[in-house]
Amino acid sequence: MITLVLGGARSGKSEVAERIAARLAGPVTYLATLIPGGDPDLAARIEAHRARRPAGWRTVEAGAGLPAVLRSVPGPVLVDALGPWVAASPGMIVDAGALCAALTGRPADTVVVSEEVGLGVHPATEDGRRFRDALGTLNQAVAAVADEVLFVVAGRILPLGPPGVR
Repeated sequence: MITLVLGGARSGKSEVAERIAARLAGPVTYLATLIPGGDPDLAARIEAHRARRPAGWRTVEAGAGLPAVLRSVPGPVLVDALGPWVAASPGMIVDAGALCAALTGRPADTVVVSEEVGLGVHPATEDGRRFRDALGTLNQAVAAVADEVLFVVAGRILPLGPPGVR
């Protein structure tokens, strides 16, 4: 089962994903895509995420090698989040096909968190537009292979149905 949890900044998406992952059978591996660097605000946010997770969860910093790491980790996995993976990739170019193949090839449940960036202000910079477009395209690819897609707004969960006209 692949579950994609989308939401904006401070929407509660990571907490929702953590609750979903906590219900999965077996020890969960948390795949972190963000390497904190020297930003104290970012380090505090990462620590808040760590403090919420159950003590038995293992954390792996996946970084740029996310698809390969995802293929190598047994048991249930929580990937948090796709935005930092895109942002850290040269030219913000990622291999969506490799990620989707890694997701669909896993025998265990996977929960993927990603930022929804298409609802905000039109980015003023070329880099901002490139990031928005790259992450939006990646989100669509992952949603296409996901069994369940959830959108989190203000801590509320909205299940998203399959694509198409209703």
